Amino acid sequence: MEHFLATVATDAVANVSGVVNWARAQFAMTIIFHFLFVPITLGMSVLVAIMQTMYYKTGKKEWKATTKFWQKLLAINVAIGIATGIIHEFEFGTNWSNYSWVMGDVFGAPLAIEGIFAFFMEASFGVVSLFGWKRVGKRFHLFSTWMFAIGTNLSGLWIIVANSFMQHPSGYKLNIETARAEMVDFSRIALQPKAIDTFLHQMSSAYMLSATFMITISAYYLLRKRHITFAKRSIAVGITFALLNAYFLFLVGDMQAATVTNMQPTKMAAAEGLFKGEEGAPIVMGMLNPSIKIGDNDKTAVFGIPFPKGLSLLGKHSLNAFIPGINDLVYGNKKYGILPAKELMKRGKVAIDAMYAYHAAKKIKNTSEMKKQKDIFEKHSKYFGYGHLKNEKDIIPPISTVFYSFHIMVGIGSFFMLFFLFMYVKVRKNQILENKLFLKISSITLWLSYIGIVTGWTMAEVGRQPWTVFGVLPTSKSATPIHLTNVKATFFIFLTLFVILGFAELKMMLKQIKLGPDSHEEEV
Repeated sequence: MEHFLATVATDAVANVSGVVNWARAQFAMTIIFHFLFVPITLGMSVLVAIMQTMYYKTGKKEWKATTKFWQKLLAINVAIGIATGIIHEFEFGTNWSNYSWVMGDVFGAPLAIEGIFAFFMEASFGVVSLFGWKRVGKRFHLFSTWMFAIGTNLSGLWIIVANSFMQHPSGYKLNIETARAEMVDFSRIALQPKAIDTFLHQMSSAYMLSATFMITISAYYLLRKRHITFAKRSIAVGITFALLNAYFLFLVGDMQAATVTNMQPTKMAAAEGLFKGEEGAPIVMGMLNPSIKIGDNDKTAVFGIPFPKGLSLLGKHSLNAFIPGINDLVYGNKKYGILPAKELMKRGKVAIDAMYAYHAAKKIKNTSEMKKQKDIFEKHSKYFGYGHLKNEKDIIPPISTVFYSFHIMVGIGSFFMLFFLFMYVKVRKNQILENKLFLKISSITLWLSYIGIVTGWTMAEVGRQPWTVFGVLPTSKSATPIHLTNVKATFFIFLTLFVILGFAELKMMLKQIKLGPDSHEEEV
């Protein structure tokens, strides 16, 4: 406890620019690599279940061949995904022990549910689904495939709940005795709007990526005139799935934009490059002015296409609503009741000083002083995190990174809405083979999906900075105070491991794609 107060409640975390940055780089590397596999698992498990249902209902061997082919690719993906995902559990203890100390009781609960309940479903029913074709009855086998799909999606749910707590902490209180967060209402954590919106957005984006995974491989076969029947069937399923999710993404994206605007205004201001808040704020699709700085009133964009009042409509669902800009959030805005960052920092320092004074009084058993300082702490505890910041401008995340990540994600999503609508029409008219250009574009949609989903998460995570838990615990106070050499060493060890696993996964995938569906079960 005393050591923790020395590292978190003061500035004793050593080498912030070194250890913290390398720890962040290591976590970013591992999560990005792991996330190459997660969306495919989430979406393909559902797609495989749908295709197996078609086989169950029709009894047609071509649906069985289609199911088994995509199931093999799913199994390879799951195996590598599990191997890479385990590393994250260790990183919370090795590199982020201060974070684990403060938030572990709250953050650990959804992760524990994910591991005990959801992952158990995945492991148990996944084995039956993959190896039970000739060992169990058709009905139980189909049931196992659906339970595996449900389990993988439940895993995603509880991971999102944990992440959403970091984005918008609720249902907890800080205990002055232990300097730790304690859960007071699990339902507020699990059912808060941020968790629901993010889960829906994440699931639909994962389904979109899985659909493009199927579309890309099917387009590859069609362009080379191999497995035509199989490929046409698969691309039809993939395009239908992609089209539905493209428009669902638009709807849940609108919901999430409103949630972010209200709960994380600094993130939305950076994402739109809005420096001066205004009523009826526009959306500008263009290039950010590279010379503009916090406090400036210059033009946000060098050039761009403005959508008048678009940001007010997106963020507040009102054409004339006020959207705070970066300058308002840093320097305050009396008209709209926005406190300046310096005032938030001042109140945060009061909370920190009260915590110190409380423990000093506790040592000499001064109960009246303990009560006084506890009252002060509880009054100012919601500002506790701001007391650690050094500069008022630190509340703003890296603007250009968040801005371009957000706009790339939106651009790809808009393209998919139009492209898959066109392709769906062609599939319905059985004209898919006549459009070589669009088949070629289809063959790269997987990579566009990856770019869209990675930039989306970049916007979400970088936009949360400088916080590990938004407004409560800064990233600079979350790292383990260990020697920089240790973090660097594990970074390169993991990087080497991931390169090996990546090549192994790619080799196995390409081998299965080259072999194609089982020839004795599929007419080509």
